[in-house]
Amino acid sequence: MTSPQIIKMFPPSALEDVFISTSVLGQNGWSVTYTSTHICALKKSTVDIGCRYSYPSTRHNINTTVQKRLWFIKNKDEPLDLKTYSRRAEYRFHENDCTLRITDLRERDSAEYKFRFITNQPDGSYTGSPGVTLTVTDLQVKVRRLLNHTELQCHSSCDVIDPPSYVWYKNGQKIKEETSSLRVSVGDDDSSYSCAVKGHEGYLSPKLYYVLVNPSAEAEEGTSVSLNCGFNANPAANYSWYKGNIQTHISEGTVLDFSSIQPSDSGEYYCTAENELGRSASQSIFINVKYAPKPVNVSVTPPGEIVEGSSVTLTCSSDANPAAKYTWYKGNNNKPLSVDTQLVFTSIQPSESGQYRCRAYNGVGVTSDSFTIHVKCE
Repeated sequence: MTSPQIIKMFPPSALEDVFISTSVLGQNGWSVTYTSTHICALKKSTVDIGCRYSYPSTRHNINTTVQKRLWFIKNKDEPLDLKTYSRRAEYRFHENDCTLRITDLRERDSAEYKFRFITNQPDGSYTGSPGVTLTVTDLQVKVRRLLNHTELQCHSSCDVIDPPSYVWYKNGQKIKEETSSLRVSVGDDDSSYSCAVKGHEGYLSPKLYYVLVNPSAEAEEGTSVSLNCGFNANPAANYSWYKGNIQTHISEGTVLDFSSIQPSDSGEYYCTAENELGRSASQSIFINVKYAPKPVNVSVTPPGEIVEGSSVTLTCSSDANPAAKYTWYKGNNNKPLSVDTQLVFTSIQPSESGQYRCRAYNGVGVTSDSFTIHVKCE
């Protein structure tokens, strides 16, 4: 056979690569012509692999008749089994038309397809080779995190001469963006996004759930806390967790678990998702771990011996989150003496000798401590 003849053609839609017409010619008019040698189509769409063939009407004084026409996949010399396509593929044989139509495309349909026809002539079998390379791709939403917003990019592995217009969907509802990118503000959370090529809205990309966690969260010491990475990536991604502005790497995976969270776990956290399309970072979340007052300490001013008529101050302090409130009691009497960090005696008397108890509370827990005063008479 002679070398293929290349004729430039215009693409019928923005979904497919530039179409060329390739004729595989044999001697004396035997040929197979494909409308395109490369087709890139979206998953779930329909594609026609255009094809025409020709042959001499007579040869060796024998009228040529076509006995068999078939499509097969490269490296598989057997005919394409239509049963494996669940009625999604059909031959559109009519006269010299050998077009193959495949509906509801799957990514596994990607292959090199060739047409062959067999005649009654000696050595009268002809194959269009090279064949047609079909690439089936899914639209994907690529995520890029910027300073104050996130940019979503509608992405396809198909290279096209004229970039198509896109349609964006938020929570299943069409929004008025017809470019390949969509800006998502920091406060726009708990939403799903998908995109489609304009004119082919029936073939949506997989949904991407972009969940922005609250800028802060509170947890009590000792409780179980789980942080979920807010990206549902397609293709699958590797997830990492970091703490603080110094980007300390602490964990892998979509979930960061604290089985018994501690005050030292307080801080800023964020996750990243990385695949072949790029790397994205989530909005940071600040975890504030609350804990009961500990320990409570009562101190006396001035220190030393307490003399009748002197000024004495008891001070209660504790480490707590949130800050503790304090109440003072004397002995077993539950009537509060003061609601303050300090209990002040401007001129202490012997009758005020006794045990004083400070109760610290902050909504998480209650802790107390006591101090015994002995007033010396003058």
